[in-house]
Amino acid sequence: MGLTKRAAGRNDNDLREDFFPPGVTGYLIALAGNPNAGKSTVFNALTGLRQHTGNWPGKTVLQARGTYSHRGETFTLVDLPGTYSLLATSLEEQVARDFICFGNPSVTTVVVDATCLERNLNLVLQVMEVTTRVVVCLNLMDEARRKNIEIDVPALARELGVPVVPAAARSGEGLLELKETISGVAAGTIPTDPRPVVYDEDIERAAVRLVRELRPLLKGRVNARWVALRLLEGDEGILMALKQHLGIPVSQLEVKLQLKGVPA
Repeated sequence: MGLTKRAAGRNDNDLREDFFPPGVTGYLIALAGNPNAGKSTVFNALTGLRQHTGNWPGKTVLQARGTYSHRGETFTLVDLPGTYSLLATSLEEQVARDFICFGNPSVTTVVVDATCLERNLNLVLQVMEVTTRVVVCLNLMDEARRKNIEIDVPALARELGVPVVPAAARSGEGLLELKETISGVAAGTIPTDPRPVVYDEDIERAAVRLVRELRPLLKGRVNARWVALRLLEGDEGILMALKQHLGIPVSQLEVKLQLKGVPA
């Protein structure tokens, strides 16, 4: 459960200590979402008084984590900083990106605001490019009903390829189903098959070529296609993140990028 071995010479506990003090056990659940989507309300409703706060290691950004039990299993829930994107243009976005990419959570739950779904889905699509183990919590359904907003939840789940759970965290609506769904995805009993975002043909060709070069270095420890797309976009920060969390020398990646004509 939780984290898996991913970096040569580093074990599960080493990697967890990039993000936490020692002693975190059970399934590890990331809670992501846009600001004001009700993410912290979901966190508080699920974890109650079983919470710890502090700063992310080496960062001034607040870290909140808590635990809850379900069907005899322990779930450690991490409330990531509210963010609109994983492109890491701010410290909060960097923290959220690094945990989802390198913390290897068992499930990433993305809390979205049902009253402005289109804007919130941008983050959902970005997260699904990083990991297949995604659950969407469609929060503020009570507000959506008051505004006469109707959402075809089964159709949304089919289009995304991941479970979508309608909820109103303030009143507790949908939270049991959310726990059940997170548990099922974490245990592998609920399959997920995120629909990939398809880019222009020239970007797709470049990404395919770059993925071939990245796979021997990444060794399945992080999604090679996602890394390729970030590099094609000129995201230099991802190089340092790969070095910090996976121990991959930046020079090896830079050489491969130069050979492929991609600016490093």
